[in-house]
Amino acid sequence: MTGDRHTQVVIVGGGQSGLAAGYHLRRLGLDFVILDAQSDPGGAWRHTWDSLRLFSPAAFSSLPGRLMPPQRGEEYPDAPHVAAYLRDYEKRYELPVERPVRVLGVHRDGGLLRVETDSGTWHTRVVISATGTWWRPFLPAVRGRADFGGRQLHTVEYRRPQDFAGRRVIVVGGGNSGAQIAADLAYDSELTWVTQRPPRFLADDIDGRALFDAATARRRALDEGRTDTGGVASLGDIVAVPPVREARDRGLLKASPMFSRLTRDGVEWADGTRAEADAIIWSTGFRPALSHLAPLQLRGRRGHIAVEGTRVVNEPRLYLLGYGDWTGPASATLIGVGRPARDTARQVAESLS
Repeated sequence: MTGDRHTQVVIVGGGQSGLAAGYHLRRLGLDFVILDAQSDPGGAWRHTWDSLRLFSPAAFSSLPGRLMPPQRGEEYPDAPHVAAYLRDYEKRYELPVERPVRVLGVHRDGGLLRVETDSGTWHTRVVISATGTWWRPFLPAVRGRADFGGRQLHTVEYRRPQDFAGRRVIVVGGGNSGAQIAADLAYDSELTWVTQRPPRFLADDIDGRALFDAATARRRALDEGRTDTGGVASLGDIVAVPPVREARDRGLLKASPMFSRLTRDGVEWADGTRAEADAIIWSTGFRPALSHLAPLQLRGRRGHIAVEGTRVVNEPRLYLLGYGDWTGPASATLIGVGRPARDTARQVAESLS
């Protein structure tokens, strides 16, 4: 549909954060729409690698209002199971999602915000941006990256270990994605796993439940002016989900320090040691996907948008939800986004009244 349309609230993004916000806005009786650039429900979970597993059991990986059902035969659900849950969630609560609709820009327009899309214009009093980070992969500036003659790909492009069977593969990254992909490739590929610092595995009995509690405790301590607890970072970097634990225990996840440059045939360390490679997989993280907010000119030094809670300081009609701890403790996770989504919806309702 094209043309100008009006609503109280526009949510940009139909993944887990957008749906959680929609759930709470619906309970408060507000008029809203969710604009999702994807052709089908499920958010980024539809685009992950085949072996990806949640860090927590289903019951501890749920959005507000509805527990995720367990996946038969799996303690930690896979990505298709999560995508199916999000599809059911959207349908169950009759959330008004329009897709595929790509938001091109959010503009100030008098007392309203104007949301320009590829299928028309929305005028609204409030925008909740919930686009996540998956759509903006980060690649570090490493010397010689353009010289490498093999294949380079980011986590977002990796799918299955069979694509690299018998190949020499370097996985770069010491977080969960890097560890899980390295574990995937450890059996049938000639793997080199490279990390910026020695990998820190969390204790085997720690999963997403403990991580959420740690992130919440840290945020509470900081808000109350107490000593920083360190949050999740104090526990470690890598959740030992079963595939990672198995590869680690078999001695297949031995990390090398970060190399200094890429060569045409592979990589080279500062001491002159080299390793040849057919492919390099960069599991080097993401940045918030916020290009649609560029017309508002909100970025400060270092590109940061200042928020109080989830509300943008320099544009109080705009909220950022689900981008990480800076928009709510563990807000980029299924279990963690519920509380900041609830608080955001309440703030929105107050501002509209």
